[in-house]
Amino acid sequence: MLSEVWMCEKADTAHMQQPHIDPPAGAIAAVTHPDPYPWYARLREGPALARDERLGLWVASRAEVLREGFANPALRVRPPGEPVPRAIAGAPAGELFGQLVRMNDGATHAAHKPVLQKALCSLDLGGVRAAMPRIAAQVPASTVAEACFAWPVAGVAHLLGFAYEELPVLADWTRDFVACLSPLSTEAQLGTASEAAAALMARFEALVTKRPAHEGSLLAAVRAQGPGDVSRALLANLVGLLSQTCEATAGLAGNSLVALAREPGLGDAIAVRPEWLPALVEETARHDPSVQNTRRFVAEPTTVAGTRLEAGDAVLLVMGAANRDPLLNAQPERFLLERDGRRMLGFGRGPHGCPGQALACALAAAGVEALLARGLDLAALRERGWHYRPSANARIPVFH
Repeated sequence: MLSEVWMCEKADTAHMQQPHIDPPAGAIAAVTHPDPYPWYARLREGPALARDERLGLWVASRAEVLREGFANPALRVRPPGEPVPRAIAGAPAGELFGQLVRMNDGATHAAHKPVLQKALCSLDLGGVRAAMPRIAAQVPASTVAEACFAWPVAGVAHLLGFAYEELPVLADWTRDFVACLSPLSTEAQLGTASEAAAALMARFEALVTKRPAHEGSLLAAVRAQGPGDVSRALLANLVGLLSQTCEATAGLAGNSLVALAREPGLGDAIAVRPEWLPALVEETARHDPSVQNTRRFVAEPTTVAGTRLEAGDAVLLVMGAANRDPLLNAQPERFLLERDGRRMLGFGRGPHGCPGQALACALAAAGVEALLARGLDLAALRERGWHYRPSANARIPVFH
């Protein structure tokens, strides 16, 4: 088998000495650390739910604890008293954020998430791969990292039915809006994000109300599930399909390139069998996920992993650690293209699990394929190296 040949090549290099790297200072610092996974392994060996007084929250790193946390209805994606981040409350960016089904519970979530789930499940993902060369030609990207951000977002916009010439500005606006979602956002980014949110909502309103949905488009699938719905909530969640693609899929594509550059023989294997690109991306999503952690906020007293939690407590669910839990995946430290029963928690689970997992993987694979087709030099990529964008939860490489 192809992956067995590649695995042997990797085994021959296993004796090579790696340079010493100090471990991360904690779970947030681990997100952008060059190699946080040995530290994550030690974290899993500790308490099932560990208290981090410096961060002021509980930390979960084992797969079974994350599963329990995702399923617990007392754990919410937003603090009960702050459904919208204070920094953007009352602004157009805050209005958009407050409608996103990934970011809230209640009536809006119940009404729109099933519509989006069913529409996403009906997509022909082969169309993503077929369209990506033209998307890449239409949407400029001066660096590999820029391509990883812009092309997947443009791919979703294309699937929704936007014209090719509209894709560059939609990708730019989406990136501007997403910049406000980080606790590291600056005042300038917050202002630009609200301008972008207003522009996106206006463009989506025109798409939904003034144009017929193209047959086979994602918009047509959404309309089939929710006929006649042109509400602001629906528009916001269509925008949300772009914003949720942005950083998470940029990291997934970028970390797939890191794997190709770093894992001995893997690039040659993919060159011989490009049909293995989806397996590459899926294993990357498990082995080195783009979203390393997510927070949950306790709305009412509950128990997780035998620990009593009170209303107002916060829990950090570390998917980067849980994905390499040996109780979730055998030989978790090995990067295997062929992996029986691959399991991952990086897309969440339960009420707020991401319904776009298959689409995200397809977009990342198509973007990587487009970069390789343009002659991306993996040896040069490895030689120049990379670091990771500052973030509290997203692992997104920036190539030197």
